[in-house]
Amino acid sequence: MGRRKVELKRIEDKSSRQVTFSKRRSGLFKKAHQLAVLCDLELVLNVFSGNGRPYEFSSGNSPTCPS
Repeated sequence: MGRRKVELKRIEDKSSRQVTFSKRRSGLFKKAHQLAVLCDLELVLNVFSGNGRPYEFSSGNSPTCPS
């Protein structure tokens, strides 16, 4: 038993889309952190929600851009 392949298409239900975005965003930030630790990188990741709200991940002590 493995994971099923997810069909990539827009999620029509707004609530389900928000939940999926939130879960995938946290997973993406976790992977970015792992990559930064494993490869000794300074990494910045900017993600914008459907409403335009910014989310940022930054590893290291690099300065961030003002919003």
